Amino acid sequence: MPGQMHLAAYLKTGPTALHAGGWRHPEATLADIFEPQRYEHIARVLEDACFDACFFADLFGLYDIHKGGFDTYVERGGQISFLDPMTVLPVMARATSRLGLGATLSTTLFHPYHLARSLLSLDVFSKGRVAWNIVTSATDLEAKNFGLDALPDKDARYDRADEVVEACLDLWRSWDTDAFRHDKAAGIFADPSKVHYSDYAGRFVRTRGPLSIPQSAQNHPVLMQAGSSARGMQFAARWAEVVFAAQKGKAEMQAFYADLKGQLDAYGRRPEDCAILVQTTCIVGETDAIAAEKAAFLNELADEELRLATTSSSVGVDMSRYKEGQSLKDLAGSQGMQGSVDLLEQVRKDGRLSVSEAARKPLPNQLVGSPTTIADLLEDLFVSRACDGFVLTPATFPTSHESFARAVVPELQRRGLFRKAYRGSTLRQHLRDEGRAPC
Repeated sequence: MPGQMHLAAYLKTGPTALHAGGWRHPEATLADIFEPQRYEHIARVLEDACFDACFFADLFGLYDIHKGGFDTYVERGGQISFLDPMTVLPVMARATSRLGLGATLSTTLFHPYHLARSLLSLDVFSKGRVAWNIVTSATDLEAKNFGLDALPDKDARYDRADEVVEACLDLWRSWDTDAFRHDKAAGIFADPSKVHYSDYAGRFVRTRGPLSIPQSAQNHPVLMQAGSSARGMQFAARWAEVVFAAQKGKAEMQAFYADLKGQLDAYGRRPEDCAILVQTTCIVGETDAIAAEKAAFLNELADEELRLATTSSSVGVDMSRYKEGQSLKDLAGSQGMQGSVDLLEQVRKDGRLSVSEAARKPLPNQLVGSPTTIADLLEDLFVSRACDGFVLTPATFPTSHESFARAVVPELQRRGLFRKAYRGSTLRQHLRDEGRAPC
């Protein structure tokens, strides 16, 4: 038995996830973007299907790299966070009791005390179900929104990120788990000897502590990360309990998987301490033929200009002004995500395309088919150690997640590849008490 896979759902507080035309589909809902019921509903759908977690991708601003402005994103319905996920997640926590809840927050832009306080508050409130998707930020627009002229270089951002995580972990240990007495007769609410200063002092950040917030049911939030550069993988090997990967193709997934798992030992960690989940979009139909028709219809809705703008944002280069032969790395400078650059290069090579042509192509990792076919494809990637599970990115909201939960999850459960019920109550228990057996 290969064990059981992990499933997480990718979400946005807006109409569009990664698909450049999903919001235009007749089944996509738009009128409820600012309604709590939208987020309560999807949380219940995912928890009923026993997903490990969901998380919100986020950007601290409006993408404006493409053509030097945000017009394409606003007009064509790009990935925009219309609400701060940290205000939405408590609503989802209240509607559920087991589903993990993830927020994306930047170590480059936020101070560790603020991060530690906000995330642990939500973790206590949700009884140990929070994940922190750790990002170092990838666009100068975000830096400017926080009073910086531009982002530091990528290695410096990861050096700071190491310190921010160290500081947060120190702050999260401010209170011992047995600090509270609640002794009304003696007049002792808590034992002050069980509360500690942090006094963290690094090269980039300092914080004294202590937090005023006790440890949660899972002690502290789960650490999640998505970097795929050499420095990003080093960071993941040291800290990440969940990695959001985006390779295209089974061989590339297996190579990334083996490389990252092999780096864990240097930090005293085991392969099972870090779950690698691959980004996947599943388009499910009653039959393979029906699913193919659905995919064709959906992909026709994708606006080419928005696809190009999305590529511009992810690689940090205005692709509307790109000339063949130019170096994306040189043009991007400190902006862009290495995983997106690698993915673009894979698409280019596989299709023998120019960089400009590849930038306009639909996103890879679309799995199309009947529930059985989708389950076959997911099972193959899982058992061949290409991944430990999947981050499911919706093409349409809420129907992509609904159809997967309704049709594919039962097939995975029938095969023994996914849980039928939660065995634990915290997100860290979902990740550690279940999943692939140790190598």
